[in-house]
Amino acid sequence: MRIIRHLSPQGPVYAALQPDGSALALEGDPFATGGLRPTGRPATPGKLLAPVAAPNILGVGLNYRSHAEEVGRPLPQFPMIFVKTTNALQNPGDPILLPRSQNASHEVDYEGELAVVIGRAARNVPRERAYDHILGYTIANDVSARDWQFKWGGGQFCQGKGFDTFCPLGPVLVTADELPDPGRLAIRTRVNGELRQESTTADLIFDIPTLIAFLSASKTLLPGTVILTGTPSGVGAAFTPPRFLNPGDTVAIEIEGIGTLTNPVAAETP
Repeated sequence: MRIIRHLSPQGPVYAALQPDGSALALEGDPFATGGLRPTGRPATPGKLLAPVAAPNILGVGLNYRSHAEEVGRPLPQFPMIFVKTTNALQNPGDPILLPRSQNASHEVDYEGELAVVIGRAARNVPRERAYDHILGYTIANDVSARDWQFKWGGGQFCQGKGFDTFCPLGPVLVTADELPDPGRLAIRTRVNGELRQESTTADLIFDIPTLIAFLSASKTLLPGTVILTGTPSGVGAAFTPPRFLNPGDTVAIEIEGIGTLTNPVAAETP
């Protein structure tokens, strides 16, 4: 099922996209017993929202071989994890805002990523049972202020990756049964129509089951948790000279079997 979350007069609701582009209303809660249920009623989607209101966003750094090579880093022994704060969530089509207040950044970068959405609580999950805990997959842009990430953040990634709008998510959530092999999906990122990133999830250093087993060890992944699985080569910081985002740009991330997540870029109004 291809699930969207959209704004109705009653608030955020879910609908299932159909092959002909129409939508059918869903009822229920994707993370509760019984999950989402078809109603058979046509839906007229309102404003498209991020497909989940995540309780936690966990990022994985340096998880594509090609990206490790372009930044001159050895392959990590264990997944490199960071937390992306939930205020960073942004809807499909809404702008990525470049920080211009006291935290002004002029080195904001894009990172196209496959995102995994946990469907039921996961703790100490063995690798072979990891897929049992996945609700589905969507697309994420792990927007990163490189100056705050590497120069001013005291060695921590949270500030550089946690500004408002720094985690666009969507446009749909594709349930796990429709993507039985998420380890072989093409991924592309374009800025203003120019191809910047092109790879497949086969280049992941740590695959999805490994990530879930690692992240759930001695801690609980709550339902709705979003895992950003890493970005391939082609980030703006790796160009000579670097090619960071500017007001007026548009970032479009395409992942095979899911669709395209598109967001304009604008400067924050302090």
